[in-house]
Amino acid sequence: MKSNGAWWRGGVIYQIYPRSFADSNGDGVGDLPGIIEHLPYVASLGVDAIWVSPFFKSPMKDFGYDVSDYRAVDPLFGHIEDFRRLVAVAHELGLKVMIDQVLSHTSEDHAWFKESRVSRDNPRADWYVWADAQPDGSPPNNWLSVFGGSAWQWDTRRHQYYLHNFLASQPDLNFHTPAVQDAIMAEVRFWLELGVDGLRFDACNFHFHDPLLRSNPAAEQRDNATVTAGNPYSYQSHQFDKSQPENLPFLKRLRSLLDEYGAVGLGEIGDDDSLARMAEYTAGNDKLHMAYSFNLLTSEFSAAHIRRQVEELEAQIGSGWACWTTGNHDSVRVLTRWGRNVEHPRFSRTILAMLLSLRGSACLYQGEELALPEAELDFEQLQDPYGIAMWPEFKGRDGCRTPMPWRHDAPHGGFSSAEPWLPVPAAHLARAVDKQDAEADSVLQFYRRFIPWRRSQAELVSGTIRFLDGNDAVLAFTRDDRVVAVFNLSAEPQALTLPFDVAALDGHGLDGAVQRGRTLELDAWGGWFGRMGC
Repeated sequence: MKSNGAWWRGGVIYQIYPRSFADSNGDGVGDLPGIIEHLPYVASLGVDAIWVSPFFKSPMKDFGYDVSDYRAVDPLFGHIEDFRRLVAVAHELGLKVMIDQVLSHTSEDHAWFKESRVSRDNPRADWYVWADAQPDGSPPNNWLSVFGGSAWQWDTRRHQYYLHNFLASQPDLNFHTPAVQDAIMAEVRFWLELGVDGLRFDACNFHFHDPLLRSNPAAEQRDNATVTAGNPYSYQSHQFDKSQPENLPFLKRLRSLLDEYGAVGLGEIGDDDSLARMAEYTAGNDKLHMAYSFNLLTSEFSAAHIRRQVEELEAQIGSGWACWTTGNHDSVRVLTRWGRNVEHPRFSRTILAMLLSLRGSACLYQGEELALPEAELDFEQLQDPYGIAMWPEFKGRDGCRTPMPWRHDAPHGGFSSAEPWLPVPAAHLARAVDKQDAEADSVLQFYRRFIPWRRSQAELVSGTIRFLDGNDAVLAFTRDDRVVAVFNLSAEPQALTLPFDVAALDGHGLDGAVQRGRTLELDAWGGWFGRMGC
């Protein structure tokens, strides 16, 4: 099945983290049949597509982002026929299907790496990034792993170091080797043949490294969007270990393959200047269709911060396209990160409306439609190796990965009949799907109303964007100089006087705003839409 048209341009994508969505077989871990069972729920939100995080065969040291067989479904999640059925059911419901592709690295258990590490002269000897030690036995250079420590791991078989930008059990493929690119293209084609509508490319600026293995210089300004301030990874300017120029021809080759199937490519970018990389990787209609970064996934929250990110990208993106997100499986949940667990019911509504009003596409993370806060876990409950290594200043990613609460009165929130791999917090049960289904003014019901309403406003889907001045606590902008969007991103009442006449729009479901001529009086977290020229 080929995707129809540019559905992705301004599309809304719902991210499913399989381990934590729904468990159908009672082993405490979510699976593909569990996803299938709940696809009607996802469709009820009015989203365009689902993005399913990794479900491939893996030793699960990084919970699926360490792939040992690109073409196999891990038995934990089901089997390939389950995936075929997932695609078929999603399409019947009008949902596009996107899946992760983790191309920059594999698991150490992958057959390719097992062969590569045997010797320096086997057929796959150069399929991974190997390098000799320095004369004193130390690593080849100063490159660091995102997950902490050196990016080099000593291997006693080859008496060489291999590169790993993440866990030591995730060796990096050597994309400078043509056979590696050919093999990766074949793996991607396998899933395209199964009818997926798009692919989300994990860490897509990590494919290539500097072949001279030059050390990175110290950072003049630390990047604390990609990693937290306590991670030494931010101490370097990452000039040589990622985002190399050779990646552009590779992305063009990848795009050509996607175009054969009418499929869409979404890239994840973590870089010293992620906005510039987003623009570069989506420009020209011959690389990625769209890209997202971590710029709205940090703890920094203000109207000025959001405006700055969007305006900086708009100044350089040209023909490219952004995909904005305020939450995913790698970041603290937005209600906690930005809202400080505020109890005000408008916060989650206004954040959704703001996100879907920016120029670009959007990814929503499972549970955001329930206004779930970050789960507080004890060290003994952690599963994430990143959090275990960085504790206590960084608690890892488990807090946003706890299971979906489907029923408030069922064991484990109706996620599983068994003890789940992560606990279901009591605070989440009070926000379970069944409770919000029954409440007309719940956050869940707002999502179901707002997403279709936004689709009916063409300017919000694809129009230009221009920001308005007037109040530092208020984010205000026009789309195509016709629709006006105004959001009070504070817990205090605010006022904004618009420089033009405008008539209020209805049907969006936001409240907390009163219009008096050109002046808007906004209650805490209030939002408002209007149309110019009325």
